[in-house]
Amino acid sequence: MFCIRIGNIDELGKVKDFYDPLIEEMQEAEYKPGWKKDIYPTMEMLREALEKGELYIGEEEGKTASCMILNRTCNERYQEISWPTKAEPDQVLAVHTFGVHPRFSGRGLGKKMMEEAVKIASDRGMKAIRLDVLVGNLPAEKLYQKVGFQYAGSLNIFYEDTGWADFNLYEYSVSDNLAQESGNSACDQRNFKNKFEKAAATYE
Repeated sequence: MFCIRIGNIDELGKVKDFYDPLIEEMQEAEYKPGWKKDIYPTMEMLREALEKGELYIGEEEGKTASCMILNRTCNERYQEISWPTKAEPDQVLAVHTFGVHPRFSGRGLGKKMMEEAVKIASDRGMKAIRLDVLVGNLPAEKLYQKVGFQYAGSLNIFYEDTGWADFNLYEYSVSDNLAQESGNSACDQRNFKNKFEKAAATYE
C-alpha cells in the first residue's frame, strides 16, 4: 500500500540514499531532469526541508519510492511570468526535488504524489502550486498536465546543477479548481433535488 508522510530529520541519510541512486539511474535515461549528485539536491537542502517539515516521502512495500519538497521558495525569475492565477508569494506552494525511483515506475505513484501536493495546498489555503521542468523532460510534463497543471510560459533560469538552461513553467490553480468543484457540487445537489421532486410527484 502506498502512503505519503512528512519525513523527519532522523531520516536524512535515508532520503540521501534515495536521491543518490535515483540521480545515477537518471543519467542513463532518455529524458533527464539535469540533477547532479551533491549539487541538486544538496545535503543542506534536504536537511533544511526535513527540519522544517517540508519534505514528503512516498513509501511502497515499506521502501522509499518517491520524495518531494513543498515550500514557498521560488526562483526569483518566476516573477517575470504572467501567471494565470493572481496570488501573493505566501499564497503559492512550489514543488522541488520531486522524483519517483525507476524501480517503482508505471504504478501511478507520481500522480498520487502530485495529488497529495494539491491536497496539501488546498488544506493550507494556497491559491496555486508552481514548478519548472527542464525543456525536453517530456514524461514529467505529461504527468503534470495529467494532474491538471497548466503551462504558464518558458524562461532561461540558472540553477547550480544545470547552469543557465531553458525551463517550462507550470501552475496548478487551487482556487479555480476549488471553485469548479464547488460549482459541480451545487449542480449535483440541484439535480438530486429535481429528481427527488419528480419522483415524489409520481406518487401524489
